[in-house]
Amino acid sequence: MRVSLVLLFILLSGFASEARAQPTPPTSDIYYVVEHKATLFREPTDTSPYLELGFREPVFLQEYREGWLKVRTQDGAMGFVEEGAVSNVWIRVSKRTKMVYLYRGTDLIKKYPADFGYNAFADKEQRGSESNPDDWRTPEGVFFVVRKNPHSQFYKAFVLNYPNGEDATRGIEQGLISQREYDSIMYAERTFSMPPMNTALGGWIELHGDGTGVSSNWTHGCVAVHNTHMDELWEIVKVGTPVLVEQ
Repeated sequence: MRVSLVLLFILLSGFASEARAQPTPPTSDIYYVVEHKATLFREPTDTSPYLELGFREPVFLQEYREGWLKVRTQDGAMGFVEEGAVSNVWIRVSKRTKMVYLYRGTDLIKKYPADFGYNAFADKEQRGSESNPDDWRTPEGVFFVVRKNPHSQFYKAFVLNYPNGEDATRGIEQGLISQREYDSIMYAERTFSMPPMNTALGGWIELHGDGTGVSSNWTHGCVAVHNTHMDELWEIVKVGTPVLVEQ
């Protein structure tokens, strides 16, 4: 199980292809840049930046030093980043168990009961509506938190980057979206930015509050947890946090 979590976290962090060519450190040593770019310094006491790291760029932890992490980039550069600039937190959402699991690397640190879309067991393919609630489904796949909304109508919310590139490929093959919409989603995929949310594929899929705490099915495709649990997640989850949604 630990080996599978190592490989899974590499995938979630978005650098599986690059990592294959290198020795893979334990998952707990794999971090990624959150919120915005991070500055790498040769030493914590330095005032001149050594290197700028991009959003969601992976790094490998080498050493912890009082609020700073010594990391190695994929290119082999070594230096220190502020502790809060990188994270190894990720979320696994299971529709089968109706739970949200919070991890630090390979370590499961919390789990919460969750509510899902009306059609809880099918993957999302297109936008749902009052006339077709069957399409109010929770999408499956690898996503990340693209935005935090502290003023959601459902208490607080983490907006996921649905639709992602995989959804766009399916959508254009099925004739659900135009070439322009496809290009917009793929651009968002490459730049780790907010995809268009108004195509026929649907959008605004969130992990939000106002959950019942008893694993019911009432959302329009989102994942809902109890507000007390959302408060716990809010303090840990950052923009950029990987989210795996599975059956």
